[in-house]
Amino acid sequence: MEYSDYIFTQVWNNLFDLTEKSLLLILLTSCGIYLAIIIYTRIAGKRSFSKMSSFDFAMTVAVGSMIATTILSKSVSLLEGAIGLFMVYLLQLIAAFLRRYKWFRYIIDNQPTLLMDGDIILRDNMKAVRVTEGDLRSKLRESNVTRLSEVKAVVFETTGDLVVLHKENNHPVDDWILKDVKR
Repeated sequence: MEYSDYIFTQVWNNLFDLTEKSLLLILLTSCGIYLAIIIYTRIAGKRSFSKMSSFDFAMTVAVGSMIATTILSKSVSLLEGAIGLFMVYLLQLIAAFLRRYKWFRYIIDNQPTLLMDGDIILRDNMKAVRVTEGDLRSKLRESNVTRLSEVKAVVFETTGDLVVLHKENNHPVDDWILKDVKR
């Protein structure tokens, strides 16, 4: 048997290698880590999986990675995975507390950015947040805009969403609504 055939045979056999012990370990670890996520999420709140900032996104990715590693890796025990998850959730809670301070929000959160001011497209702002004119047109169509003159403002939110504010009855937008928006 050639070396490449041997390697193929070993890989092929390992693809379907599942013992009763490893199956039971996966089932128990899955249940345990699932329970830990439910408990931690109930304690930390819904923000744990929101798409509010890059920090929240990192939290979601880290939790997913830890779940997979804990369930499928023989080198990480259920207790180690649960402790790792606890630490990530604790960091999320600390960050939620520190978000009360402007300096911390500035460090970890994206800033909403104005992309259109009335019918004026702010191309420098679009370039800064890497939004194309095609993205903007798509969002305007999705928001039932048929004329640029119907737009009061378009904001690129911290979540990555584009929000279209429509002109209606020529009422001005309250300053409070656009308070943190980079112009």
